[in-house]
Amino acid sequence: MVKAKSDLIAQDLASKIKHGQFKCGEYLPSENQLTDLYGASRETIRKALQQLMTFGLIQKIKGKGSVVLDLQKFAFPISGISSFDELNKSLKMHAETRLLQDKMVNSLPPLFKKYFPEQLSNTGIYVERLRLINDEPVVLDCDFLLNPPVEQLPAVEAKHSIYSYIENQLGLEVSYATKTITVEKITDDFQKKLQLPNQQAVLVASQNYLADTTLFQLTLSFHNPRRFKFIDFARRQKIKI
Repeated sequence: MVKAKSDLIAQDLASKIKHGQFKCGEYLPSENQLTDLYGASRETIRKALQQLMTFGLIQKIKGKGSVVLDLQKFAFPISGISSFDELNKSLKMHAETRLLQDKMVNSLPPLFKKYFPEQLSNTGIYVERLRLINDEPVVLDCDFLLNPPVEQLPAVEAKHSIYSYIENQLGLEVSYATKTITVEKITDDFQKKLQLPNQQAVLVASQNYLADTTLFQLTLSFHNPRRFKFIDFARRQKIKI
């Protein structure tokens, strides 16, 4: 699939920011300058800059331009539904994934029962993956794929994008998710895997659905709190009383 020009421009600017060509606190070239630099329309440049804002790389300041933000932490959009593999490529994190477990189980694992008490026992696939950036463990993803609709998951697909496999190989449409973000005390085993100084991690617990509203995946994603921040975009809506 051919990427939109705004996507390519956003990726190029993100790469320049991450490699220090544009440093924290500095301003990007103006929209007019970027238009000339990339040979693109102003609307295309604005779409590219909006992507950088969504990922927490820049902040647009009225009358001044787009200032580069602190990149010591990676910014993950809360309201989006993207795989880690997709975000890795978009943010150019150069992350590595280690597949720790990929097995069929006959009931919902106890870990998931704790965070999804309303879910009944179900046959499914348990997947555990450790994400590393520059050899540092940053995310431990624990997934439970319900069977049906997901009856199997090859290891090569589990190591990369589960969403890509579900959409491109199984022909299902991933549509939406509900998410809860908390700070949790994790087990000794998880602490060791994430190499954390204590047992505190940021947990993103999500229930993921297909377009026909079928629940297909439960996810417990434990993040190193030193390496991530979570962002969202909210627009005020006045409620008539």
